[in-house]
Amino acid sequence: MGKALFIVDVQNDFTEGGALGVAGGAAVAQRITDHLREHADEYTVIIASRDWHDGDNDNGGHFAIEGEPDFENTWPPHCVAGTAGADYHPAFDTSRVTAHVRKGQGVPAYSLFEGRTEAGESVHDILEQHGVHTVDVAGIATDYCVRASALDALAHGQRVRVLTSLVAGVAPTTSEAALMELARAGAELVG
Repeated sequence: MGKALFIVDVQNDFTEGGALGVAGGAAVAQRITDHLREHADEYTVIIASRDWHDGDNDNGGHFAIEGEPDFENTWPPHCVAGTAGADYHPAFDTSRVTAHVRKGQGVPAYSLFEGRTEAGESVHDILEQHGVHTVDVAGIATDYCVRASALDALAHGQRVRVLTSLVAGVAPTTSEAALMELARAGAELVG
């Protein structure tokens, strides 16, 4: 039975100083790198996702081009393809990542499962090819893309563990609510 690590959206725009910077994002990037140094060999596959939005449109209403964003369904422009904001955070060493997926690309996307590799492979296909039945989840933001990715992994029949020391959220209240929702849905919270 294979085991995967999902590393969700550890990008410059989601860390301090970015367009949608999350407090503690840079520290999470470093802790994920440390985790990979010690534990990468425990995983059959390591999948990292990035938001990868179009810069010339509203990405299906995801970007608030006209008016103020509501920070729930509409957001300021972020992680525009090919920009520094869309790059992985420099503290995140990607050398052990075995699959990179991009999500968004003209439409709203929160879950890592909505991404595809450059070759067009889906995350579901990658997990199936490697016989994965257990997924550890880390990354940014706990209350949005980490939550969505973990819920989708559960929906795909995976045993899910959220590595709570390797996530950072937008706000403490919504992050705690997301973790409690994941636990109720069947995810294991691992400190």
